[in-house]
Amino acid sequence: MRLRWVGYILVGLVATIATGYAAFTFSPWPSVLLIRYAFHKDAVEKNRALEKHVPANVNGLRDERYGDGPDERLDIFFPAQASGRALPAIVWVHGGGFVAGNKADISNYLKILAGRGYVTVSVGYSVAPGARYPTPVLQANKALAFLSRHAGRYRIDPNRLFLAGDSAGSQIVAQLAATVGNPAYAAMVGVNPAIERAQLRGIALFCGVYDAAIITPDGSFAGLIKTVMWSYLGTKQLDDDPHVAEFSVNRYLTPQFPPAFVSVGNADPLAPQSALMAQAIRAQGVDVDTLFFPDDYSPPLPHEYQFDLERSAGEKALENLTGFLDRLANQSAAP
Repeated sequence: MRLRWVGYILVGLVATIATGYAAFTFSPWPSVLLIRYAFHKDAVEKNRALEKHVPANVNGLRDERYGDGPDERLDIFFPAQASGRALPAIVWVHGGGFVAGNKADISNYLKILAGRGYVTVSVGYSVAPGARYPTPVLQANKALAFLSRHAGRYRIDPNRLFLAGDSAGSQIVAQLAATVGNPAYAAMVGVNPAIERAQLRGIALFCGVYDAAIITPDGSFAGLIKTVMWSYLGTKQLDDDPHVAEFSVNRYLTPQFPPAFVSVGNADPLAPQSALMAQAIRAQGVDVDTLFFPDDYSPPLPHEYQFDLERSAGEKALENLTGFLDRLANQSAAP
């Protein structure tokens, strides 16, 4: 009898292992749920750490609806003393590897930027695998359309708009910016740009992924990157799917791409992606401000380093970003 029960237990263990293997092999969902848990925990901690840096003179509106979808909401922050003046706006798309994250994750960072004289907007969007490429790009464009229509209500100057993003959000806003002024790419992605190029003053890109072709198949983060790309693009084969090439926004830049600020930490596994993107933008004759760090910079700067204002690198990123935004916000509009 005892041997029989041992046999049952072994069979159960084998079945459980086989089921788990099949789940992780044939669907990204099990891995995605683990990633979401880790991302959420990290994002909450980073956002909480920024609370003491938030100025007192910032007001906000939460969950403003820009579309009918359940995730199509905006959080908007602005200086309390704006007195109805139209201000330049930073429309920021959060990160999370295309499978995680929430617009609330970056609320305190956007409040800090709002305290420096901007309307800041955190865009909610649908994540993978439930919503796949190019859904977030289309939603970000929809958010821009909404903000342009209701600029007066939110104290936004519609002719002084900035796009910004971190991690996956950087790729999303980079694609959206590339469609503005590039009709062929806009048609390829399926975007009808909501704004004119002259309205888009600049773009800020932190720690993003821009070219699927240079994603390394090994390394400590290879499994994570493969999972999020599989979830977002719907394929494990990153070398023969047309959406993969389309996703690689650095290949579709033109001189109409807006002036850019690009930054990444020296210990970020995506650091080569930012270097490649900055080079691609510069090759189009477009102005690029970069904040990169030497390989031996210490302490090493991880992914999303910019949200850590306890480190001098995070402070420098904020100051450099603000300088970039201020310079372009006060220039004449692009032709």
